[in-house]
Amino acid sequence: MDFVNLNTLMQNETTHTERPLKIFIAEDDIWYSELLQHHLTANPDNEIYVYNSGKALLKDLHLQPDVITLDYTLPDMMGDEVLNRIKQDIPECHVIAISGQENIATAVDILKKGAYDYIVKNDETKERLWNSINNIRKNVSLQNELQHLKEQIKGKYLKNNLLIGSCDAMQQVYRLIEKGAATQIVVSISGETGTGKELVAKGIHYNSERARAPFIAINVASIPHDLLESELFGYEKGAFTGASTRRSGKFEDAHGGTLFLDEIGEMPVSMQAKLLRVLQEKEITRLGSSEVVKVDVRIIVATNKNLGEETARGNFREDLYYRLLGLPINLPPLCERGNDILILAKHFLDTFCLENKFPRKNLTPEAKDKLLFYRFPGNVRELKAVIELAAVMADGSQITPTDITFTATKTPTDLLDQDLTLQEYDARIIRHYLNRFDHNVIEVAKRLNIGKSTIYRMIKEGKI
Repeated sequence: MDFVNLNTLMQNETTHTERPLKIFIAEDDIWYSELLQHHLTANPDNEIYVYNSGKALLKDLHLQPDVITLDYTLPDMMGDEVLNRIKQDIPECHVIAISGQENIATAVDILKKGAYDYIVKNDETKERLWNSINNIRKNVSLQNELQHLKEQIKGKYLKNNLLIGSCDAMQQVYRLIEKGAATQIVVSISGETGTGKELVAKGIHYNSERARAPFIAINVASIPHDLLESELFGYEKGAFTGASTRRSGKFEDAHGGTLFLDEIGEMPVSMQAKLLRVLQEKEITRLGSSEVVKVDVRIIVATNKNLGEETARGNFREDLYYRLLGLPINLPPLCERGNDILILAKHFLDTFCLENKFPRKNLTPEAKDKLLFYRFPGNVRELKAVIELAAVMADGSQITPTDITFTATKTPTDLLDQDLTLQEYDARIIRHYLNRFDHNVIEVAKRLNIGKSTIYRMIKEGKI
């Protein structure tokens, strides 16, 4: 095929990507490298860089090329050495080896070492090179599209499915998540058990610049105090009895990404000092080692305790408290989220039925009322369990109050154990319903079968 027809073929068969395909040409024959550059630049979607030595090429690997055409007889370095360095530094790069040797054993060996293709220098080199790059272009385009789709789905999933709710309190949580994701500030998440603190942490991570790096979560309360240091910082072989190999800690595992420390309030004071040093110096030392390891980790913490009160009691270091405070996000208990209970219940019900190949089921009005009246001490986690059990217990397509079972010990009857006047009971009940229904006075009056003027009067008098 002559050069004119080859150029026409390249222009007609171009598959456009979202960005130019970055191609490095490593060729010690200056005339031949200029020839390859001339024909590859006929495609405007190719961004070409030319190198006449292996060292010059390796120096620019930080530019992240998509393709490298590698002359296997460079003057300063062996082709094997250059290929190994490329695959070590940027394993996703496609390397096309070009050689004057037409040797099957050599070709097989090079391909085994990670080369994408092996091309012999002859009259068909340019055509084969173009076909190979065209196939790579299609792969890169598909990979970019897939990655973009994954990120879209991930963001949509986190926003619309994991963190569900439309009440005012949750709208504020969403706004704070966006602010946290846009910066590297430490985030401290507070809220009762089961309100979704880890989901908030994931929402921040996966919508931040660190989304492609690891998200590592560790529950401080679930790890014995004497093992916590090795879990966080890792250890060397022989550091203690049973340490048969070296192991990295959570800080190293999360390098470049996010480390989520759940139940941070349970961390012993002795470990708090070590954590504070890591946050200040951005470095860790494994148990049994004197080697200092630099770490780049974004910290998000969560607790169901009031760290301010724990600090005042001496259970939490004051300097660490202020270091971790950062951007505070408080998650409301489910009983204060009004109609979010029904929104979440529908989501859990639809998801459970789909996963278990059940026909679609719906909550009856009476079942909805039962859910809205319950306090849910286990919060969202408890609601999910209640709904899934109800879906199993329901015989037909309707979930009735008898299908809904609450197993928690805390119930609305606990209210009667308190020594209150009748007016105080009235005010507390009305306040409870106002919280559930987003302060919709008309809806609350309807639910309690009282006049809305009664509610307005109690508000005006300061009883609510």
